[in-house]
Amino acid sequence: MSIKNLVSLGLLVFIPISVAAEHLEWDALIVFITSAIAIVPLAIWLSTATEEVAVATGPSIGGLLNAVFGNATELIIALSALRAGLLDIVKASITGTIISNLLLVMGLSMFLGGLRYKEQEFQPIVARVSGSTMTLAVTAIVLPAMVISTSNVVDQVTISRLSITVAAVLIVVYALTLLFSLKTHSYLYDVGIVELEEGTAEAAGAHAPHKPNLPLWIGVLLIATIAVAFESEIFVGAVEEATKGLGLTPLFTGVILLPLVGGAAEYVTAVRVAMKNNMDLSVSVAMGSSLLVALLVAPILVLVGQAIGQPMDLSFNLFEVVAVVIAVAIANLISLDGRSNWLEGVLLLATYTILGAAFYFHPA
Repeated sequence: MSIKNLVSLGLLVFIPISVAAEHLEWDALIVFITSAIAIVPLAIWLSTATEEVAVATGPSIGGLLNAVFGNATELIIALSALRAGLLDIVKASITGTIISNLLLVMGLSMFLGGLRYKEQEFQPIVARVSGSTMTLAVTAIVLPAMVISTSNVVDQVTISRLSITVAAVLIVVYALTLLFSLKTHSYLYDVGIVELEEGTAEAAGAHAPHKPNLPLWIGVLLIATIAVAFESEIFVGAVEEATKGLGLTPLFTGVILLPLVGGAAEYVTAVRVAMKNNMDLSVSVAMGSSLLVALLVAPILVLVGQAIGQPMDLSFNLFEVVAVVIAVAIANLISLDGRSNWLEGVLLLATYTILGAAFYFHPA
């Protein structure tokens, strides 16, 4: 069993601790911390189960499962927060996840991979396609904010209708990206399935291809999903009071803290494969997760919010919009040549740190 799985098994002890903390009405900060830690191993097992099922079912269905469940943890936490009416935190978590994937995940991957290998290569065409699609996503995030800032009076109904229209377009675009990556140009993305198969074979200690136990991993996938949903309810119930006690704003909580909790699986996977000199998969994980959030998770949250009476829209804080534009621009520039080194990783991490500090000191 890998170190990642051993650590994730050990951290599962925080599930009963967080449940006890909530039922015994311990301090909100304790409930917040224990439930956040409990979500991390569940997110890792959810990701692992998705990868194993993907190997067992083949490239087409496996690629679709990875596309759907790739950011399941972030979606579940956001849906819990949406039901609780924490719209500011939900919106901030969308932009925060995009920023953290492009800057923190890619930065860590390039830095740690670059310490082991002088220079690493990846397919620039995948980065270019992802970058072009992310530009559309940024446009979708920028436009509602621009409509508000350039108009004298914009009512909530107008913003909601604009957001629903944009959400529908983004979902269509995401469906087309799946068609591109799984059907018409699947050869560009085969590296992901190859790496998963190799990782499974290594874990089994065999050179021959290993076929995972499909019923077992489907069961793990379902149990992990339900457990994440349960822990997310506990986490969201304590997040507002706990962060307020720490002096943190909803903006900082959503942009920085929530992505760190929900994105643990992506961080582990991207860094692990980068240190194995597979920057193709590492870049695909980082950029693919950002695309999934921008093109699918955000639109789903808008549509669900409208359906349950929570007026979720795509009208983001102007500072969030600027931060996302900066993250996308820098990530595109660095990944343009299909090569990476440790210094480029440092540049991405430095940008993330500066943005994190700016969000921390932002008054609202």
